[in-house]
Amino acid sequence: MSHTPAADGREPVADHAADALRSWAQAERTQADALAQVLEDIAANGLPDPETCVPWEELRDQHLAELAGGQTEHRAA
Repeated sequence: MSHTPAADGREPVADHAADALRSWAQAERTQADALAQVLEDIAANGLPDPETCVPWEELRDQHLAELAGGQTEHRAA
């Protein structure tokens, strides 16, 4: 179990589980920051030209292929 006592009314978490939760939180924070950057760019510069964008179907198929291949790492453009 954790070396740090749990707050009142909470169950303690094992050290390895706490590390995994922190890692997950950091990954989520990184994704949220990437999304925020995209939204801020759109707000400042407008929508991108549709001719220069990748269709969502291609992005979906690529992501599904990565998941099927066991590649679950997320990449921000």
